[in-house]
Amino acid sequence: MTPDLKDLLSTARVVALPMTTRFRGVDMREALLLEGPEGWAEFSPFVEYGDAEASAWLRAAVDYAWTPQPAARRDSIRVNATIPSVTATRVPEILARFPGCRTAKVKVAEPGQHLADDVARVRAAREALGPEGRIRIDANAAWNVDEAERALHALAEFDLEYAEQPCATVDELAELRGRVKYMDIPIAADESVRKAEDPIAVARAGAADLVIIKAQPLGGIRRALDIVAEAGLPAVVSSALDTAVGLSQGAALAAALPELDHDCGLGTGALFVEDVAELSPVDGAIPVGRVTPDPARLARHAATADRTQWWLDRLARCHALLAASEH
Repeated sequence: MTPDLKDLLSTARVVALPMTTRFRGVDMREALLLEGPEGWAEFSPFVEYGDAEASAWLRAAVDYAWTPQPAARRDSIRVNATIPSVTATRVPEILARFPGCRTAKVKVAEPGQHLADDVARVRAAREALGPEGRIRIDANAAWNVDEAERALHALAEFDLEYAEQPCATVDELAELRGRVKYMDIPIAADESVRKAEDPIAVARAGAADLVIIKAQPLGGIRRALDIVAEAGLPAVVSSALDTAVGLSQGAALAAALPELDHDCGLGTGALFVEDVAELSPVDGAIPVGRVTPDPARLARHAATADRTQWWLDRLARCHALLAASEH
């Protein structure tokens, strides 16, 4: 059962963390952190999300802070470097923030940019990582099928590990997967899992080779594990630009998976100027374990009064939705 709202509000802290580089349209990442009997959790749906979608993120936070979690099968998680849609010349600088990472996820299809920009960025990543490095791309559903096919053809020379959410719909992903099978570039589904009413539809349609799972959007670790089991596809755990608290929940999810064959997108704390706790990659991995925010960092990065109130109001609305769903 969802705890009383007053229990959530009693420990709620809202932070605003500056980014080192604009990422996903975000220069400042806001998050609400709260503490329950099991430890700290994070509620940080992106500000443009409506309350119905955001309530799943609160369900995940409540579950993580109030309920013992599934047993861990591993004590550290290898993570990928994340390269925003920067110029190719900045790629080595970004990679330097992810020491020891053998995999890079490169953002592509940025509005206002061109395929040539993507090719240059991916080429720079390949040159920096060398032939043994792994490179995956993420288009955040920005291409149509023809654009995606053209882009993957242009990027195939860089030996892509997979292409994440190149198109928006399940039908488009299925068509694209058929078109590019000869290139041997696997298709991974992200938005088609975490933002879908039926997160298994993409697997049922044969539209993806892997699923990207995120603890917060899917409503918690147990729900994410159920989706992976039902999908029957390899899974990669990623973050939604979480603070160290949310990343620790992602690490717990990755640690609980029966199989984990890919590096996970849980090193994104390296994209903050400073996080609420230290959980950046060391030797290409992050440890599994709960994180307690540093009080000095919480104070240093406290959101303004009006933004704090905005998040507390949002928390109350989403709490009401969760409570209503239990009756």
